[in-house]
Amino acid sequence: MDKLTEIMDWKRREIADRVRPVSDSELESVRSDSQAVAFIDALKAPEGLAVISEIKRRSPSAGQIKDLGAATDQAEKYLNAGADCLSILTDEKYFGGRLDDLQSVTRQFSAQGKSVPCLRKDFMVHPIQVLEAAQSGAAAILIIVRALEDDEMKALRQAADVAGLDSLYEIHSEPELERAVAHDARIIGVNNRDLAVFKTDLAFSERLIPQFPENTVAISESGIWNQKDARRARDAGAKAILVGEALMKAPSTRALMDAFHSA
Repeated sequence: MDKLTEIMDWKRREIADRVRPVSDSELESVRSDSQAVAFIDALKAPEGLAVISEIKRRSPSAGQIKDLGAATDQAEKYLNAGADCLSILTDEKYFGGRLDDLQSVTRQFSAQGKSVPCLRKDFMVHPIQVLEAAQSGAAAILIIVRALEDDEMKALRQAADVAGLDSLYEIHSEPELERAVAHDARIIGVNNRDLAVFKTDLAFSERLIPQFPENTVAISESGIWNQKDARRARDAGAKAILVGEALMKAPSTRALMDAFHSA
């Protein structure tokens, strides 16, 4: 069993007792209460690379990344350094995150009158998770193409649309790109990390992003450590990069963020 299959099997068991039908009216009511800036608009706004800064305590590949207390502290650090969006891990078993991290960050930003769109980074399998994301103030959800059947992707996307959330389709191969395009994906991210074995290579972005349909917002995810890596992603056609471990460990968050933005 590869790692992604293991994680998805666990996720389905983890949420089993929460699974129930989710009505459009529930999703619409959350949408009407949402004050989040559109994720896709924040990605399109910068003239250079947009940076999605990830709050990530640990991972199966890196182990413990940072002994992080309150997620709000890291979020403030990212915001002050100029992050365009945040990605907040809410999976606990493998990444040390929790839904409370997303809730606390979005509530604090709202109380401060700040608008930084947040992605709920988790292994989404059912619309109940979309409802949770919207209730927690997220502006977008993650759809991992390889991990889902077409009907599951359709259900997640429909729920996200009704709730007013953007959907980031994550791919790692041409067949996955074809499936994302068939679902009319507006935002597609190339995960440079093979989630089966957790090895990383920026060549995946360089190969796949040039094949994206015109007007798709392209994101390069994982394996970006410095300005040179960010420039490779930009040259491949990425409009944004998603960075976790490098920013979590950076001696100067602002210096690295500036380097990414100016790549």
